[in-house]
Amino acid sequence: MHNINLFAKTVLSISVCCISTVGLAATEVHSAHASSAEIATIAAQADTQSHQSHQSHQSHQSHQSHQSDSSVQESQSHDHRKEHGAQVYAVSTLDTQWQVNDHAEGVLKSKLQTRIGTDENKLFVKIHSDKQESQATEYDAKLLYSRMISNFWDVQAGVRYRHEVNQQEHQTDREDKFDAVFGLHGLAPYFFETDAYFYLGEDQYAALSLETTRDLLLTQKLIAQPYLDVDVILQDDAKYAKKTGLNRAAVGVEMRYEISKNIMPYISAGYEYTKGDQHTDWQSATDSEQSGLYAIGLRFRF
Repeated sequence: MHNINLFAKTVLSISVCCISTVGLAATEVHSAHASSAEIATIAAQADTQSHQSHQSHQSHQSHQSHQSDSSVQESQSHDHRKEHGAQVYAVSTLDTQWQVNDHAEGVLKSKLQTRIGTDENKLFVKIHSDKQESQATEYDAKLLYSRMISNFWDVQAGVRYRHEVNQQEHQTDREDKFDAVFGLHGLAPYFFETDAYFYLGEDQYAALSLETTRDLLLTQKLIAQPYLDVDVILQDDAKYAKKTGLNRAAVGVEMRYEISKNIMPYISAGYEYTKGDQHTDWQSATDSEQSGLYAIGLRFRF
Protein backbone atom coordinates (compact mmCIF):
# COMPACT_ATOMS: atom_id res chain seq x y z
CA MET A 1 0.00 0.00 0.00
CA HIS A 2 2.84 2.29 0.83
CA ASN A 3 4.47 1.49 -2.51
CA ILE A 4 1.28 2.25 -4.39
CA ASN A 5 0.98 5.62 -2.73
CA LEU A 6 4.61 6.40 -3.49
CA PHE A 7 4.08 5.44 -7.13
CA ALA A 8 0.94 7.53 -7.37
CA LYS A 9 2.69 10.58 -5.93
CA THR A 10 5.58 10.07 -8.28
CA VAL A 11 3.29 9.86 -11.34
CA LEU A 12 1.35 12.93 -10.15
CA SER A 13 4.54 14.94 -9.71
CA ILE A 14 5.80 13.98 -13.13
CA SER A 15 2.39 14.92 -14.65
CA VAL A 16 2.45 18.33 -12.90
CA CYS A 17 6.00 18.98 -14.19
CA CYS A 18 5.00 18.04 -17.77
CA ILE A 19 1.90 20.23 -17.63
CA SER A 20 3.99 23.13 -16.30
CA THR A 21 6.60 22.63 -19.01
CA VAL A 22 3.95 22.45 -21.74
CA GLY A 23 2.23 25.63 -20.38
CA LEU A 24 5.51 27.53 -20.24
CA ALA A 25 6.35 26.48 -23.80
CA ALA A 26 2.92 27.53 -24.97
CA THR A 27 3.34 30.86 -23.19
CA GLU A 28 6.75 31.42 -24.82
CA VAL A 29 5.36 30.46 -28.26
CA HIS A 30 2.46 32.85 -27.73
CA SER A 31 4.85 35.58 -26.57
CA ALA A 32 7.09 35.01 -29.58
CA HIS A 33 4.08 35.08 -31.88
CA ALA A 34 2.90 38.31 -30.21
CA SER A 35 6.38 39.84 -30.60
CA SER A 36 6.47 38.86 -34.26
CA ALA A 37 3.02 40.38 -34.75
CA GLU A 38 4.10 43.59 -33.03
CA ILE A 39 7.26 43.77 -35.17
CA ALA A 40 5.20 43.17 -38.29
CA THR A 41 2.74 45.87 -37.19
CA ILE A 42 5.55 48.35 -36.52
CA ALA A 43 7.15 47.54 -39.87
CA ALA A 44 3.80 48.00 -41.60
CA GLN A 45 3.30 51.32 -39.84
CA ALA A 46 6.81 52.44 -40.78
CA ASP A 47 6.23 51.41 -44.39
CA THR A 48 2.92 53.28 -44.37
CA GLN A 49 4.55 56.38 -42.93
CA SER A 50 7.37 56.12 -45.47
CA HIS A 51 4.86 55.76 -48.29
CA GLN A 52 2.87 58.72 -46.98
CA SER A 53 6.07 60.76 -46.62
CA HIS A 54 7.08 59.81 -50.17
CA GLN A 55 3.65 60.81 -51.47
CA SER A 56 3.83 64.09 -49.51
CA HIS A 57 7.33 64.76 -50.90
CA GLN A 58 6.14 64.04 -54.43
CA SER A 59 3.12 66.31 -53.88
CA HIS A 60 5.40 69.06 -52.49
CA GLN A 61 7.78 68.71 -55.43
CA SER A 62 4.85 68.80 -57.83
CA HIS A 63 3.50 71.92 -56.08
CA GLN A 64 6.92 73.57 -56.19
CA SER A 65 7.29 72.64 -59.86
CA HIS A 66 3.85 74.09 -60.56
CA GLN A 67 4.73 77.27 -58.67
CA SER A 68 8.04 77.48 -60.55
CA ASP A 69 6.29 77.03 -63.89
CA SER A 70 3.72 79.66 -62.90
CA SER A 71 6.50 82.03 -61.86
CA VAL A 72 8.33 81.46 -65.14
CA GLN A 73 5.14 82.04 -67.12
CA GLU A 74 4.36 85.18 -65.09
CA SER A 75 7.94 86.39 -65.54
CA GLN A 76 7.71 85.79 -69.26
CA SER A 77 4.38 87.57 -69.55
CA HIS A 78 5.44 90.52 -67.32
CA ASP A 79 7.24 93.38 -69.05
CA HIS A 80 10.31 93.95 -66.87
CA ARG A 81 11.62 96.67 -69.17
CA LYS A 82 9.48 99.25 -67.40
CA GLU A 83 11.39 98.47 -64.20
CA HIS A 84 14.73 99.15 -65.88
CA GLY A 85 14.22 102.49 -67.60
CA ALA A 86 12.49 101.26 -70.76
CA GLN A 87 9.37 103.40 -70.41
CA VAL A 88 8.99 106.11 -73.04
CA TYR A 89 8.78 109.70 -71.85
CA ALA A 90 8.84 113.14 -73.49
CA VAL A 91 9.99 116.53 -72.16
CA SER A 92 9.98 119.89 -73.97
CA THR A 93 11.52 123.21 -72.96
CA LEU A 94 10.68 126.56 -74.58
CA ASP A 95 12.96 129.48 -73.75
CA THR A 96 12.50 133.07 -75.00
CA GLN A 97 14.66 136.04 -73.98
CA TRP A 98 15.33 139.62 -74.98
CA GLN A 99 19.07 140.37 -74.94
CA VAL A 100 20.97 143.63 -75.34
CA ASN A 101 24.70 144.44 -75.36
CA ASP A 102 26.78 147.45 -74.36
CA HIS A 103 26.11 149.04 -77.75
CA ALA A 104 22.34 148.97 -77.14
CA GLU A 105 21.87 146.39 -79.87
CA GLY A 106 18.98 144.08 -79.12
CA VAL A 107 18.21 140.55 -80.25
CA LEU A 108 15.27 138.25 -79.57
CA LYS A 109 16.53 134.71 -78.87
CA SER A 110 14.31 131.64 -78.76
CA LYS A 111 15.13 128.01 -78.04
CA LEU A 112 12.98 124.91 -78.24
CA GLN A 113 14.27 121.54 -77.10
CA THR A 114 12.28 118.30 -77.13
CA ARG A 115 13.48 114.86 -76.14
CA ILE A 116 11.46 111.67 -76.45
CA GLY A 117 12.42 108.07 -75.77
CA THR A 118 13.68 105.78 -73.03
CA ASP A 119 16.61 106.25 -70.66
CA GLU A 120 18.84 104.30 -73.05
CA ASN A 121 17.62 105.48 -76.44
CA LYS A 122 16.05 108.82 -77.25
CA LEU A 123 15.68 111.52 -79.89
CA PHE A 124 16.53 115.19 -79.37
CA VAL A 125 15.12 118.06 -81.41
CA LYS A 126 16.86 121.42 -80.79
CA ILE A 127 15.82 124.64 -82.54
CA HIS A 128 17.53 128.03 -82.01
CA SER A 129 16.51 131.33 -83.58
CA ASP A 130 18.01 134.84 -83.40
CA LYS A 131 16.10 137.90 -84.57
CA GLN A 132 18.26 141.02 -84.50
CA GLU A 133 16.68 144.43 -84.81
CA SER A 134 16.08 145.48 -88.43
CA GLN A 135 17.37 142.13 -89.75
CA ALA A 136 15.92 138.85 -90.90
CA THR A 137 15.76 135.84 -88.55
CA GLU A 138 18.62 133.34 -88.41
CA TYR A 139 17.98 129.86 -87.06
CA ASP A 140 19.36 126.36 -86.86
CA ALA A 141 17.78 123.01 -86.05
CA LYS A 142 19.35 119.77 -84.85
CA LEU A 143 17.91 116.25 -84.98
CA LEU A 144 19.98 113.92 -82.81
CA TYR A 145 19.85 110.28 -81.83
CA SER A 146 21.12 109.82 -78.26
CA ARG A 147 22.43 106.55 -76.80
CA MET A 148 23.32 106.13 -73.12
CA ILE A 149 26.89 104.84 -72.63
CA SER A 150 27.18 105.35 -68.85
CA ASN A 151 25.10 106.56 -65.92
CA PHE A 152 25.86 110.21 -66.73
CA TRP A 153 26.73 110.35 -70.44
CA ASP A 154 25.01 109.93 -73.80
CA VAL A 155 26.73 109.77 -77.15
CA GLN A 156 24.80 111.59 -79.87
CA ALA A 157 24.79 111.72 -83.65
CA GLY A 158 22.57 113.46 -86.16
CA VAL A 159 22.21 116.35 -88.56
CA ARG A 160 22.01 120.15 -88.25
CA TYR A 161 20.27 122.56 -90.60
CA ARG A 162 21.45 126.22 -90.65
CA HIS A 163 19.65 129.20 -92.16
CA GLU A 164 22.10 132.13 -92.15
CA VAL A 165 21.50 135.75 -93.13
CA ASN A 166 24.46 137.82 -94.33
CA GLN A 167 23.85 141.55 -94.40
CA GLN A 168 26.10 143.30 -96.89
CA GLU A 169 26.18 146.96 -97.86
CA HIS A 170 23.75 146.74 -100.73
CA GLN A 171 22.10 143.36 -100.36
CA THR A 172 21.04 140.62 -98.00
CA ASP A 173 22.13 137.10 -98.83
CA ARG A 174 20.60 133.99 -97.30
CA GLU A 175 22.21 130.53 -97.18
CA ASP A 176 20.87 127.11 -96.19
CA LYS A 177 23.42 124.53 -95.05
CA PHE A 178 23.51 121.04 -93.57
CA ASP A 179 26.10 119.62 -91.17
CA ALA A 180 26.73 116.20 -89.69
CA VAL A 181 26.81 116.31 -85.87
CA PHE A 182 28.63 114.07 -83.38
CA GLY A 183 28.80 114.77 -79.68
CA LEU A 184 28.37 114.04 -75.99
CA HIS A 185 25.54 115.02 -73.67
CA GLY A 186 25.56 114.57 -69.89
CA LEU A 187 26.91 115.60 -66.52
CA ALA A 188 30.60 116.45 -66.16
CA PRO A 189 32.20 116.16 -62.68
CA TYR A 190 30.62 118.47 -60.06
CA PHE A 191 27.29 118.29 -61.94
CA PHE A 192 28.06 120.56 -64.88
CA GLU A 193 25.43 119.80 -67.52
CA THR A 194 27.40 119.66 -70.75
CA ASP A 195 26.78 119.50 -74.50
CA ALA A 196 29.92 119.08 -76.64
CA TYR A 197 29.56 118.73 -80.43
CA PHE A 198 31.72 118.32 -83.50
CA TYR A 199 30.35 119.51 -86.88
CA LEU A 200 31.28 118.56 -90.42
CA GLY A 201 29.65 120.28 -93.40
CA GLU A 202 29.97 121.53 -96.95
CA ASP A 203 32.64 124.04 -98.03
CA GLN A 204 35.21 122.23 -95.87
CA TYR A 205 33.37 123.32 -92.76
CA ALA A 206 34.58 121.84 -89.44
CA ALA A 207 33.75 123.27 -86.02
CA LEU A 208 33.41 122.51 -82.32
CA SER A 209 30.93 123.83 -79.76
CA LEU A 210 30.72 123.52 -75.99
CA GLU A 211 27.82 124.51 -73.73
CA THR A 212 27.96 123.89 -69.99
CA THR A 213 25.87 125.07 -67.02
CA ARG A 214 25.67 124.41 -63.29
CA ASP A 215 22.64 124.94 -61.00
CA LEU A 216 23.34 126.50 -57.60
CA LEU A 217 20.30 126.45 -55.31
CA LEU A 218 20.05 129.61 -53.22
CA THR A 219 16.57 128.57 -52.04
CA GLN A 220 14.17 125.91 -53.22
CA LYS A 221 12.87 128.31 -55.89
CA LEU A 222 15.67 130.83 -56.46
CA ILE A 223 18.50 129.30 -58.50
CA ALA A 224 21.72 130.77 -59.85
CA GLN A 225 23.09 129.17 -63.02
CA PRO A 226 26.60 130.02 -64.28
CA TYR A 227 27.06 129.23 -67.98
CA LEU A 228 29.79 128.98 -70.60
CA ASP A 229 29.27 128.83 -74.39
CA VAL A 230 32.24 128.38 -76.75
CA ASP A 231 32.41 128.04 -80.56
CA VAL A 232 35.64 127.05 -82.31
CA ILE A 233 35.99 127.13 -86.12
CA LEU A 234 38.54 124.59 -87.33
CA GLN A 235 38.08 125.25 -91.05
CA ASP A 236 35.62 127.19 -93.22
CA ASP A 237 35.83 127.88 -96.97
CA ALA A 238 32.30 129.22 -97.43
CA LYS A 239 31.39 132.49 -99.14
CA TYR A 240 30.77 134.16 -95.80
CA ALA A 241 33.31 132.28 -93.72
CA LYS A 242 34.09 133.13 -90.14
CA LYS A 243 37.63 133.41 -88.81
CA THR A 244 39.17 130.16 -87.62
CA GLY A 245 40.11 129.53 -84.02
CA LEU A 246 38.07 130.67 -81.01
CA ASN A 247 35.28 132.38 -82.91
CA ARG A 248 32.89 133.09 -80.02
CA ALA A 249 32.87 132.78 -76.24
CA ALA A 250 30.17 133.83 -73.79
CA VAL A 251 30.33 133.50 -70.00
CA GLY A 252 27.88 134.73 -67.41
CA VAL A 253 25.31 133.85 -64.77
CA GLU A 254 21.55 133.45 -64.95
CA MET A 255 19.27 134.01 -61.98
CA ARG A 256 15.88 132.30 -62.26
CA TYR A 257 12.87 131.96 -60.03
CA GLU A 258 10.87 128.74 -60.38
CA ILE A 259 7.22 129.66 -59.91
CA SER A 260 6.71 125.97 -60.60
CA LYS A 261 8.66 123.28 -62.40
CA ASN A 262 6.87 124.43 -65.57
CA ILE A 263 7.22 128.25 -65.42
CA MET A 264 10.58 129.91 -64.76
CA PRO A 265 11.25 133.65 -65.37
CA TYR A 266 14.90 134.73 -65.22
CA ILE A 267 17.43 137.50 -65.74
CA SER A 268 21.07 137.11 -66.79
CA ALA A 269 24.29 139.09 -67.17
CA GLY A 270 27.48 138.07 -68.93
CA TYR A 271 30.35 138.82 -71.28
CA GLU A 272 30.76 137.90 -74.96
CA TYR A 273 33.75 137.81 -77.31
CA THR A 274 33.45 137.35 -81.10
CA LYS A 275 36.41 137.07 -83.47
CA GLY A 276 34.68 138.25 -86.66
CA ASP A 277 34.51 137.23 -90.33
CA GLN A 278 37.23 136.23 -92.80
CA HIS A 279 38.04 138.23 -95.89
CA THR A 280 36.56 136.51 -98.99
CA ASP A 281 35.45 137.52 -102.48
CA TRP A 282 31.95 138.18 -101.12
CA GLN A 283 32.71 139.94 -97.83
CA SER A 284 35.27 142.06 -96.06
CA ALA A 285 37.06 141.01 -92.90
CA THR A 286 35.65 142.30 -89.62
CA ASP A 287 37.43 142.97 -86.34
CA SER A 288 36.88 141.08 -83.12
CA GLU A 289 34.39 142.53 -80.63
CA GLN A 290 33.67 142.15 -76.96
CA SER A 291 30.72 143.38 -74.99
CA GLY A 292 28.57 142.86 -71.93
CA LEU A 293 25.29 140.96 -72.33
CA TYR A 294 22.09 141.56 -70.36
CA ALA A 295 18.89 139.59 -70.80
CA ILE A 296 15.45 138.96 -69.38
CA GLY A 297 13.56 135.83 -70.31
CA LEU A 298 10.89 133.26 -69.58
CA ARG A 299 11.26 129.49 -69.71
CA PHE A 300 8.47 126.91 -69.97
CA ARG A 301 8.87 123.16 -69.43
CA PHE A 302 6.14 120.69 -70.33
